Amino acid sequence: MRIEGQALRVQVFIGEGDRWEHRPLSDAIVTMLRSEGLAGATVVRGVEGFGASSRIHLENILRLSEDLPVIVTFVDTAEKVEAVLPKLDDMVSGGLVTVDEVHVYRYRPSNNA
Repeated sequence: MRIEGQALRVQVFIGEGDRWEHRPLSDAIVTMLRSEGLAGATVVRGVEGFGASSRIHLENILRLSEDLPVIVTFVDTAEKVEAVLPKLDDMVSGGLVTVDEVHVYRYRPSNNA
């Protein structure tokens, strides 16, 4: 699959403790995106952050938070992104979802994949 040119980037800001059907929400989102044929997704775990509740979540030796920030990011064509947004809306009960336009310069599988 190749994507070049205009596309949409979605970032889903959630907590590590968020769940969907008894499993981590980030895993459930990645699985859904893969089953829907999107180009790919990346999950990044934050070391500190706060959201709508204004409660600070941080990783620290003395107190390990059980709900560190997690960001799921994916990029694909507008058509594919718009098709999964309703599913994403059903899955994410709390958090932040952003969508912005991006220009994809290159997206290709690596030679060793």
